[in-house]
Amino acid sequence: VVGNGDGIVGYGQGKAGEVNAAITKAVERAKKNLISVPVWKGTIPHSQEARYCGAHVFIRPATDGTGVKAGNAMRAVLESAGITDVLAGSKGSSNHHNVVKATFKALAELRDAKTIA
Repeated sequence: VVGNGDGIVGYGQGKAGEVNAAITKAVERAKKNLISVPVWKGTIPHSQEARYCGAHVFIRPATDGTGVKAGNAMRAVLESAGITDVLAGSKGSSNHHNVVKATFKALAELRDAKTIA
């Protein structure tokens, strides 16, 4: 997972014989798969749910000072996007790849008030 901490985040997966080569491939693929996430006062604008294969995730906005309440895979994505206060959970599959993809699907469906207007 790569992100600038200001609403841009991407993910990628890489396989190689060495760890450094796999990380390099994953980062290159993640940079090709970037999405923009609306971040409002350190949280998300509204609740959202998404499914990917067997993974079902939900994310909800939280008040200032709550922190990122999420599992390891979701925490990496949310923190890379620059979200500092959110309540999140995962049901169903605990496969990290599917949880990350479901989290990205939920973040891609978020809309802020300016976009809707």
